Amino acid sequence: MPTYNKLVRDRIPHLIMSQGKECRTRILDPEEYKQELRTKLREEVEEYFVADKDQDALEELADMLEVIRALAEEHGANAAELDKLRADKAEARGGFQERVFLIDVDEGKS
Repeated sequence: MPTYNKLVRDRIPHLIMSQGKECRTRILDPEEYKQELRTKLREEVEEYFVADKDQDALEELADMLEVIRALAEEHGANAAELDKLRADKAEARGGFQERVFLIDVDEGKS
Protein backbone atom coordinates (compact mmCIF):
# COMPACT_ATOMS: atom_id res chain seq x y z
CA MET A 1 0.00 0.00 0.00
CA PRO A 2 1.59 3.32 -1.07
CA THR A 3 2.00 6.00 1.61
CA TYR A 4 1.66 9.60 0.46
CA ASN A 5 1.50 11.82 3.56
CA LYS A 6 0.69 14.92 1.55
CA LEU A 7 -2.01 17.51 1.07
CA VAL A 8 -4.39 16.61 -1.74
CA ARG A 9 -7.34 18.29 -3.40
CA ASP A 10 -10.63 17.91 -1.52
CA ARG A 11 -12.23 15.41 -3.90
CA ILE A 12 -9.24 13.05 -4.21
CA PRO A 13 -10.42 10.67 -1.42
CA HIS A 14 -13.84 10.41 -3.11
CA LEU A 15 -12.20 9.69 -6.48
CA ILE A 16 -10.04 6.98 -4.89
CA MET A 17 -13.06 5.36 -3.24
CA SER A 18 -15.07 5.54 -6.48
CA GLN A 19 -12.40 3.25 -7.97
CA GLY A 20 -13.14 0.64 -5.29
CA LYS A 21 -10.02 1.49 -3.28
CA GLU A 22 -9.72 2.57 0.33
CA CYS A 23 -7.70 5.43 1.76
CA ARG A 24 -7.02 6.99 5.12
CA THR A 25 -7.10 10.76 5.59
CA ARG A 26 -7.08 13.30 8.38
CA ILE A 27 -7.92 16.99 8.63
CA LEU A 28 -4.89 19.21 9.23
CA ASP A 29 -4.83 21.83 11.95
CA PRO A 30 -4.33 25.43 10.71
CA GLU A 31 -0.53 25.52 11.16
CA GLU A 32 -0.05 22.12 9.52
CA TYR A 33 -2.34 23.22 6.69
CA LYS A 34 -0.33 26.37 5.99
CA GLN A 35 2.93 24.39 6.02
CA GLU A 36 1.52 21.69 3.76
CA LEU A 37 0.26 24.34 1.33
CA ARG A 38 3.81 25.71 1.15
CA THR A 39 5.12 22.20 0.55
CA LYS A 40 2.46 21.65 -2.12
CA LEU A 41 3.43 24.87 -3.89
CA ARG A 42 7.05 23.72 -4.00
CA GLU A 43 5.91 20.35 -5.39
CA GLU A 44 3.85 22.02 -8.11
CA VAL A 45 6.73 24.34 -9.05
CA GLU A 46 9.06 21.36 -9.39
CA GLU A 47 6.50 19.57 -11.57
CA TYR A 48 6.22 22.71 -13.73
CA PHE A 49 9.97 22.76 -14.30
CA VAL A 50 10.01 19.18 -15.57
CA ALA A 51 6.91 19.57 -17.77
CA ASP A 52 8.03 19.17 -21.38
CA LYS A 53 4.74 20.00 -23.13
CA ASP A 54 2.81 23.25 -23.07
CA GLN A 55 -0.38 21.53 -21.87
CA ASP A 56 1.47 19.85 -18.98
CA ALA A 57 3.06 23.17 -18.03
CA LEU A 58 -0.34 24.90 -18.11
CA GLU A 59 -1.84 22.23 -15.87
CA GLU A 60 0.97 22.72 -13.35
CA LEU A 61 0.44 26.49 -13.50
CA ALA A 62 -3.27 25.92 -12.80
CA ASP A 63 -2.33 23.74 -9.83
CA MET A 64 -0.03 26.50 -8.57
CA LEU A 65 -2.85 29.03 -8.86
CA GLU A 66 -5.12 26.81 -6.79
CA VAL A 67 -2.47 26.49 -4.07
CA ILE A 68 -1.66 30.22 -4.23
CA ARG A 69 -5.33 31.08 -3.76
CA ALA A 70 -5.51 28.80 -0.72
CA LEU A 71 -2.34 30.38 0.68
CA ALA A 72 -3.79 33.85 0.11
CA GLU A 73 -6.82 32.82 2.18
CA GLU A 74 -4.47 31.63 4.93
CA HIS A 75 -2.78 35.04 4.86
CA GLY A 76 -6.12 36.84 5.14
CA ALA A 77 -6.93 37.71 1.52
CA ASN A 78 -9.29 36.26 -1.05
CA ALA A 79 -8.48 35.71 -4.73
CA ALA A 80 -9.87 39.13 -5.73
CA GLU A 81 -7.75 40.91 -3.11
CA LEU A 82 -4.69 38.98 -4.22
CA ASP A 83 -5.34 39.91 -7.84
CA LYS A 84 -5.74 43.57 -6.84
CA LEU A 85 -2.31 43.41 -5.15
CA ARG A 86 -0.93 41.89 -8.34
CA ALA A 87 -2.56 44.58 -10.49
CA ASP A 88 -1.32 47.36 -8.21
CA LYS A 89 2.25 46.04 -8.45
CA ALA A 90 1.92 45.74 -12.22
CA GLU A 91 0.67 49.33 -12.40
CA ALA A 92 3.52 50.63 -10.25
CA ARG A 93 6.37 48.46 -11.54
CA GLY A 94 5.08 46.88 -14.72
CA GLY A 95 4.60 43.26 -15.60
CA PHE A 96 6.87 40.87 -17.46
CA GLN A 97 5.48 41.20 -21.00
CA GLU A 98 8.41 43.25 -22.31
CA ARG A 99 10.93 40.54 -21.31
CA VAL A 100 13.33 43.05 -19.67
CA PHE A 101 16.48 41.36 -18.29
CA LEU A 102 18.44 43.58 -15.86
CA ILE A 103 22.19 43.06 -16.24
CA ASP A 104 23.61 45.41 -13.62
CA VAL A 105 23.23 48.76 -11.88
CA ASP A 106 26.03 51.29 -11.43
CA GLU A 107 25.61 52.38 -7.80
CA GLY A 108 28.20 55.18 -8.20
CA LYS A 109 25.84 57.54 -10.04
CA SER A 110 22.88 59.31 -8.51
